[in-house]
Amino acid sequence: MFITKKHISRRSMLRGAGVAIGLPLLDAMIPAATALAQTAAVPPPRFWGGFVPHGAAPGYWVPKTEGALGAELPFVWKHLEPFRDHLNILTGLHSTSAEPPPGETGADHWVAAAFLCAEKPKKTAGADVFAGQTIDQIIAAKYGQETLLPSMEISVEDPGSGSSNCGEGYSCVYTNTIAWTSPTTPLPMELNPQVVFERMFGSGSTPEQRTERRERNQSILDSITGKISGMRKEISATDRSRLDAFTENVREIERRLQIAAGATSAAPENFDVPPGIPQSFDEHIKLMFDLQALAYQADITRVGTMLLARDLTGRVYPESDAPTLGFHGGSHHGEDPARIDEFSKINQYHVKMLAYFVDKLAKTEDGDGSLLDHSLLLFGSNMGNPNQHLHYDVPHILIGGNNGKLKGGRHLAYPTKTVPTGNLLLSILDQFDIPRESFGDSTGRLDKLV
Repeated sequence: MFITKKHISRRSMLRGAGVAIGLPLLDAMIPAATALAQTAAVPPPRFWGGFVPHGAAPGYWVPKTEGALGAELPFVWKHLEPFRDHLNILTGLHSTSAEPPPGETGADHWVAAAFLCAEKPKKTAGADVFAGQTIDQIIAAKYGQETLLPSMEISVEDPGSGSSNCGEGYSCVYTNTIAWTSPTTPLPMELNPQVVFERMFGSGSTPEQRTERRERNQSILDSITGKISGMRKEISATDRSRLDAFTENVREIERRLQIAAGATSAAPENFDVPPGIPQSFDEHIKLMFDLQALAYQADITRVGTMLLARDLTGRVYPESDAPTLGFHGGSHHGEDPARIDEFSKINQYHVKMLAYFVDKLAKTEDGDGSLLDHSLLLFGSNMGNPNQHLHYDVPHILIGGNNGKLKGGRHLAYPTKTVPTGNLLLSILDQFDIPRESFGDSTGRLDKLV
């Protein structure tokens, strides 16, 4: 182990004019000649939960064999092939919490609220909403109290409405967020990457200062250049390389946000896009993923959630292989093989974007491994075959090593209509050393996961 010239606290921040920038994990944060795992600098576990509505195309996402992943991943997951050793594809799970009450066909388009709590939301179009505390917030309560942001809630689609009736007498809040601090307290999900960036690095600055900085094309790093230079003189060559890569990443995200703001200002008058939101969905979601990865790297947060699309959305994805197909309309494929094939291309596109995030984590050093090694990512939906709004055989995948606690390279198959998604959430809490007797609609734990 390289013995550094100076020990730096893991919680060190560089502060300048209205900014506070956390640092990536450096060798200098590890006491000399001390094993990483025995120090306060041990990489903390990270959690991320990502939700997509409308299920997945039947026949396109389930591996052919159980146990070890076969030579070829199913069509939907193929962009995750480079990370197969970090994958657990879960099949057969039953999202009972997303099923509508008897006689309420269509009421299950509030399923986003149930994704991370496995509780049926209360039917109300008013302010008296009630769902369940979600696992991201339980994890944040344990691991997020020493970070600038206990958790990050991100969306890449404008919710459009607040607490009004979104159909069948259910509040729109059930579709607009997947993160709840309590059964009665939903958390808003931020759409604008510029706002996310300022929350991460603009602590203490005023809106006027931030606007002036952007107008002058200044970087948040400009006010701490001297401090960065001074630190570089006292750390190892390896740490200097890590610090340089981190600051370059910050500058690159700032550059892309500037481009997005410029593109927005040039948009037609009838195209209302807030500043900082790229008009390209590809660029929008990649920026959000980059910000999430940066927040993990600098230990700004350890918990994140992302709503990749809202229920009933008709969004099309021009960058996908089904460039004109609306998401919700395509999900009602009528069991037509050609239409199922088209719908599967939207599923694959969402996973392609997810793979961008996974690749970012895999390439980011974090202590004795990568951010991917030290993270657990949950991605999935509360529908299976969406044509008839079925909530069994729902697609879920776990990605990451979670500090060595989670084995990968597996297809974990469970009997249809037997194992509720609450069992998965309960098992994830176990992964974070948060013991519970039950959670949501759980009937036990996933016996094959450990």
